Amino acid sequence: MKEYNVYGMSCAACSQRVERAVSSLREVESCSVNLLTATMRAEGDFDDELIIKTVEKAGYSASPKNKENTENVNKTFQNTQKNAVFPRLMASIVLLIPLMYLSMGAVMLGAPLPAALATNPTAIALLQMMISALVMIINQRFFTSGFSAALRLAPNMDTLVALGSGASFAYSVGVLFTMLYESDAAVLSHSLHGLYFESAAMILTLITVGKMLEERAKGKTTSALRSLIDLSPKTARLVRDGAEVIVPVEEVKAGDVFILKPGDAVPVDGIVISGESSIIEAALTGESVPVDKSQGDKVLAATVNTSGFLRCQATSVGEDTAIAGVIRLVESASSSKAPIAKVADKVSGIFVPLVISIALLTLGIWWGVSGDFGYAVGRGISVLVISCPCALGLATPVAIMVGSGVGAKMGILFKNAEVLEHSGRIKNVLLDKTGTITKGEPEVVELLSVDEKYEGELLKIALSLEENSEHPLARAIVEYARDRVEKTEASSFEAMAGSGVSAFIDGERCYGGSLKFISEKARVSEKTIDICARLADEGKTPMLFTAGDRILGIIATSDAVRDDAADAISELRSMGLTVTMLTGDNAQTARAVGARVGVDEIISDVLPEDKARVVTELSEKGGALMVGDGINDAPALASATVGVAIGGGTDVAIDSAGIILVKNRLSDVVAAIRLGRSTLKNIYENLFWAFIYNSIGIPLAAGLLGLSLSPMFGAAAMSLSSICVVSNALRLNSFPKKYATRVAKNAKNDIINTINTKENQEGKENDMEFTMKIEGMMCPHCEGRVRDALTALEGVCEVFVSHEDGIAKVKGSVSAELLKSTVENQGYKVLSVE
Repeated sequence: MKEYNVYGMSCAACSQRVERAVSSLREVESCSVNLLTATMRAEGDFDDELIIKTVEKAGYSASPKNKENTENVNKTFQNTQKNAVFPRLMASIVLLIPLMYLSMGAVMLGAPLPAALATNPTAIALLQMMISALVMIINQRFFTSGFSAALRLAPNMDTLVALGSGASFAYSVGVLFTMLYESDAAVLSHSLHGLYFESAAMILTLITVGKMLEERAKGKTTSALRSLIDLSPKTARLVRDGAEVIVPVEEVKAGDVFILKPGDAVPVDGIVISGESSIIEAALTGESVPVDKSQGDKVLAATVNTSGFLRCQATSVGEDTAIAGVIRLVESASSSKAPIAKVADKVSGIFVPLVISIALLTLGIWWGVSGDFGYAVGRGISVLVISCPCALGLATPVAIMVGSGVGAKMGILFKNAEVLEHSGRIKNVLLDKTGTITKGEPEVVELLSVDEKYEGELLKIALSLEENSEHPLARAIVEYARDRVEKTEASSFEAMAGSGVSAFIDGERCYGGSLKFISEKARVSEKTIDICARLADEGKTPMLFTAGDRILGIIATSDAVRDDAADAISELRSMGLTVTMLTGDNAQTARAVGARVGVDEIISDVLPEDKARVVTELSEKGGALMVGDGINDAPALASATVGVAIGGGTDVAIDSAGIILVKNRLSDVVAAIRLGRSTLKNIYENLFWAFIYNSIGIPLAAGLLGLSLSPMFGAAAMSLSSICVVSNALRLNSFPKKYATRVAKNAKNDIINTINTKENQEGKENDMEFTMKIEGMMCPHCEGRVRDALTALEGVCEVFVSHEDGIAKVKGSVSAELLKSTVENQGYKVLSVE
């Protein structure tokens, strides 16, 4: 895919002509032209010279888009337009004031004039012609562009303006010539009312006003992209030959050592060599909370160092940095074309010739019906100047530009416009389990010793064994035990793949591993087997540990569910979406996790190719959005209508996805879909406005609704139409605030519901208090498990649990029997309830 800058396009008809010309080349497989960004994307086997010549034959010019001009071309073009438009507008207004005084003030309202003019209607007409001609000369670009396009049989918006203004001027000149041969003062005075010199000048001036306002509004739509580009640092503080030097960031190479002082922006991606500090990563993630960095941690370009001193080594520079990748994605989404734009493109391609035909037809019909050629000319000119192909051409790209920019600010990157549109249409959401619904990092959630005297030994043996293993479950146990017990040196360590580990510790052969593995090494009681089964039902992985022939106990690990998973899935369901968990994990674990987060459906034990098949089937039934992070998710992400990659996922998953969630949060899936829906709604609104404007405006200008619309009012309406479309798209900039407000409102409702629930409970008979003595609680995880189970009981108001004291205190209207059975169902023994 190659990209080009295209110059000279003024409306949707222009972009359509360029697109058709390039698409007609047999070497080009696909082509898309974006009027808003003045860019073109083409795919196929061709060279730049062929494309540039083809664009030039179509009447425009083009240049390859590369990293040297990508950042500056749009800004330069906009500044050139702005600098050119404003002086023309000011000069036109200065000349228009006396012209309007002559035509409207003096002729229509009887405003005073010098004696030489007051008694000479022909002089008034000549003066109007001179002023109008000056305005036309000042705004000659409309005529050069419009008529040259017409000669190429590719009329555009400038053609409509040039024809409208030119026809007004030409007709008025004809009337003026008739006045030169007229001697009757009354007839001459009446002839002044048939002049359209002021319309010829006013049309050009009003269109120029509209163009300036439109360019200003369009400039705001690219604010997100410009802000990203502006964030990219310009210099770097390098260490060379032991000295600190400041160089342009373009000179930094991979492997260079750079330093960061407080307040410095990170120039390139790198790794911390030494030092400690906090980095604000809002430029990439939108999060303003600083992230702690120390030796070995990554730092990313465009983020900001807060207070510490860091010494880093560059790993990715230039176009390979993370911020450069974000900019490329936003540019790609902004310059690509959404499927919905095809309707407007087809209409825009034939719009201008159709309007010219309607204007000629209007002229002919009114001339034939009324016999008044002047009136008929006025109607034809009004049709020309009120029609606006720009509104149709801008309806989709401005919304896509703003929507993708808003997403980038929120840490949601859309790869192209098609993805943004489809995300607003999908009906099914499929979520991978590991790394998506869960954190993908197992952690210890429960410790159960078979005997109190083994409690300390259990964790000590587990740490000593697992410290030599590279298995993820082993790392979780080591992380948990490291700060709680002292390890003992292990010898003759051996790891049995998929089963467990063994080693000699304090002269005893010790084992750690699955129930099946340990059952082969020691006698396992029925109670222990039951506990392992219960843990497995809850989606936990039980690991048994032995010393000699003694089973010390069980350490259960679990892949913790993301903090926002349940809330995100609940919100997705409230939006009318069907949420399915799609995982290669076993059914037992999948059911446990699915029950905790509240998905609609669970599909487990599926291979990567099976995931892709399921996704493809659902994509054909209302569209499917697949969220994943691993290599095994790549086929499914590529098969989905919309693939979403969690930002912390693998490169393969990110490359296969259409949306990347930089913040690594599942709740951003909700935001992405809502943003897609808002953008799609905005596009519909823009298209409706553009179509309805022209559907009403053209008949009105033609006089079919019983009104005589002046060409000047038609020009004003034309200018306003494009401004309205762009302004409507800019409303999408308020999406982050609205979404944050919705989240805050939901949180507030949760608090209110909690208070109401508590008040209802307090209204009941709640003066009963119980103290329970519980055996088997070994850690805060056990404590939390018992507390959650008791709190969930209806009628319970307050719960206090301590694993250290082995007690639980409960207040509420509930029976002792229910409390006891609830705790024992969690795998603990209740010694007494008082």
